[in-house]
Amino acid sequence: MRIAVTGSIATDHLMTFPGRFADQLVADQLHTVSLSFLVDNLDIRRGGVGPNICFGMGQLGGNPILVGAAGYDFDEYRAWLDRHGVDTGSVRISEVLHTARFVCTTDKDHNQIGSFYTGAMSEARQIELKAVADRVGGLDLVLIGADDPEAMLRHTEECKARGIAFAADFSQQIARMDGDEIRTLLDGATYLFSNEYEKGLIESKTGWSDEEILGRVGHRVTTLGSRGVRIESKDGVTIEVGCAEEDAKVDPTGVGDAFRAGFLTGLSWGVSLERAAQVGCMLATLVIETLGTQEYTLRRANFMERFTKAYGDEAAAEVQAHLA
Repeated sequence: MRIAVTGSIATDHLMTFPGRFADQLVADQLHTVSLSFLVDNLDIRRGGVGPNICFGMGQLGGNPILVGAAGYDFDEYRAWLDRHGVDTGSVRISEVLHTARFVCTTDKDHNQIGSFYTGAMSEARQIELKAVADRVGGLDLVLIGADDPEAMLRHTEECKARGIAFAADFSQQIARMDGDEIRTLLDGATYLFSNEYEKGLIESKTGWSDEEILGRVGHRVTTLGSRGVRIESKDGVTIEVGCAEEDAKVDPTGVGDAFRAGFLTGLSWGVSLERAAQVGCMLATLVIETLGTQEYTLRRANFMERFTKAYGDEAAAEVQAHLA
């Protein structure tokens, strides 16, 4: 099963300021703020929903196809992804723009000042999925993740026109989209991904009820935080899967991407929706135990031991056959 993942490609530059931002602000001079913070450290992390999901799929032995736009500074990041089983042959490289970048400083009270540079991500709208499909011999499923909004709309419309199954996953971009755009992006999707808050926002912005949305998609996949995930189908079947027990809660960033990676990989194996969700929840547990979205290591023996403990011998036997 050939799965393409479209979405943002970015790097995060995270810094820590040992003081408090509030102590540096002068109330009657806020209209002329000019500040520079001497920070203690700089942590550069690979990110973007597209690479995060593809990295997880690669860790599980898949060969996902990353589709997105990056800058001329992408070589090192590309090499990392290539080493971890990701097909980067369909990444568009801008000739003039840097890869999208999030620069953020956090103070001792966990207040943050950040900036997001879109950069090359704006060129994702120029990518044609037909060229991707021709290169790899066809596509069975395209996940349309948070990206340049025009790119998300173009990819959705192209999937519909060419009869390619697609999964709608707006995540961070839902806040800036209007009801018409969201209706276009989800109508006809085989899978609709969201968390609980986004689920309510989708219904509010589209004006469609939960039942109406279920009538327009194949499956609605809602992540529930520490309670796992719920999968609803238009035929009335609901599946709920809990989370595997974590050793520690280190950093929740990227947990949703990891779930999607495991779920999509399970689909590519041909296992049931319940099994695919269990794989997704187990992979998400590895990420929450790690600082960074692509810094975890999947050790297969350990993965299967924990998976068996969480979901039982029968489930483990089905997954082991593919993971091995």
